Amino acid sequence: MSRNSVSLKDISKACGVSIATVSKALNDHSDIGQETKENIKRVAQELGYHPNAAAQALKTRRTNNIGVLFVDEANSGLTHDYFSHVLDSFKRCAERNGFDITFINADKTRPDNMTYLAHAMYRGFDGVVIACVDFFDPQVDELINGNIPVVTIDHIFYNRIAIISDNAGGMRDLVSYVYSMGHRKIAYIHGLESSVTQARLASFYRSMQDFGLTVPDEYVLASPYRDSEGAYRATLKLLSLPEPPTCILYPDDVSAFGGINALSERGLRIPEDISIAGYDGTEMASRVIPMLTTVVQDTEGIGRAAAERLIDMINNPKAALIEQVIIEGRLEPGGTVGRPA
Repeated sequence: MSRNSVSLKDISKACGVSIATVSKALNDHSDIGQETKENIKRVAQELGYHPNAAAQALKTRRTNNIGVLFVDEANSGLTHDYFSHVLDSFKRCAERNGFDITFINADKTRPDNMTYLAHAMYRGFDGVVIACVDFFDPQVDELINGNIPVVTIDHIFYNRIAIISDNAGGMRDLVSYVYSMGHRKIAYIHGLESSVTQARLASFYRSMQDFGLTVPDEYVLASPYRDSEGAYRATLKLLSLPEPPTCILYPDDVSAFGGINALSERGLRIPEDISIAGYDGTEMASRVIPMLTTVVQDTEGIGRAAAERLIDMINNPKAALIEQVIIEGRLEPGGTVGRPA
């Protein structure tokens, strides 16, 4: 018998039960005993039975396919350490639960230039996770307000479940650590406008205030995320101040490496002459010498939580609780923060 042509009739014959019983068992109906269910499923697996996906979709109105909206303006794609790890965790959790994932294409490559929502409906996605995108794009707003289950990562909409890395807590821990090492002149090169930037920047100011420290305006500069060249230029600006900082915080680890280049160019040693810290906890940060002080985001936990919440919403839509799930990170002290000279 070909493994690709196994039918319910073949399974019923092997198990000595009716086709109806086999169908109910494979679909987890409650009126079939657990022992019978397990036996039928075991035999089905041994025979190599696979339900026809198209037939299943017609019957259940489900495709077991989840869309992933990931549009990175920096064009780093899945080489972006943070999102690549988050999405890998999301993918593994989704697949364990029987779902496939498909990326929603950028504007120019979607069929007939469809909107995100139209493309999601065209593909028949059971749900969509939004991992990186311009959240103020009208197409995103249309998707958020559509009738497809959606979970967002690192951005909050009042009517959708959001999985949020604890950016405020991470920044608070980082400032507290730098302060405990004796630094009072602390500068912050932050990312461009986003909800992540807002949370970290507000936490930076609040934490500095809690320690009774004033932040000069010239100590706070903006540079795009993961832009080592922009961070390099911002670092040189800070070093040119009449009273330069003793510690510089960067928006991410990649940017911190741009800062390291600027400091090296000026002949400054880390951490003997000046201290620095990054954010994200990328693998690269742990390989440099001295190891970069950073905040390690729990990418595994973020991806898993996003998948679990989205799948629960797909399977149990009437009981879905709209909430913001905050995933804590951890401070990695590293070796780039020392006591000020």
